[in-house]
Amino acid sequence: MARERLDSEQFAGARQPKRANTHRQLRVAEELRHALTKILQQGECRDPAIHDASIAVTEVRISPDLRNATAFVMPLGGKNATEVIAGLKRSSAFLRRLVAREVPLRYAPQLAFALDGAFAQADRIAALLVRPEVVYDLGRPGTRSENDREAS
Repeated sequence: MARERLDSEQFAGARQPKRANTHRQLRVAEELRHALTKILQQGECRDPAIHDASIAVTEVRISPDLRNATAFVMPLGGKNATEVIAGLKRSSAFLRRLVAREVPLRYAPQLAFALDGAFAQADRIAALLVRPEVVYDLGRPGTRSENDREAS
């Protein structure tokens, strides 16, 4: 018993691996995403950078204590992305108040906004897949794996 206590105390200061998001974190993040999408679609913000912009909220990540949330957004068409992010940061307190009305939580989370890079990454991968050398490699009969042959 004393041995177990020493082992646990020994590793108490060690860096813990990052835990996966809990079901509650995922559920609250999705509720926040829906609320932000609704608020931005209704055009309730008066900031000129985001008032007339169509903004897609692609993902919300929330801290384990549910007090900080990062919303990943992308203006449709990708136009004026830096201006939109700046406008959202300026309006974060107002948006926090509106989100607090929509999502019943004990504490309304602090909102941070970031540009979603998933669209740029998808475009880069699509561009790579149409390159001639990649098309050639994908089309060669000797490059298929055993799993690919069985699925055909």
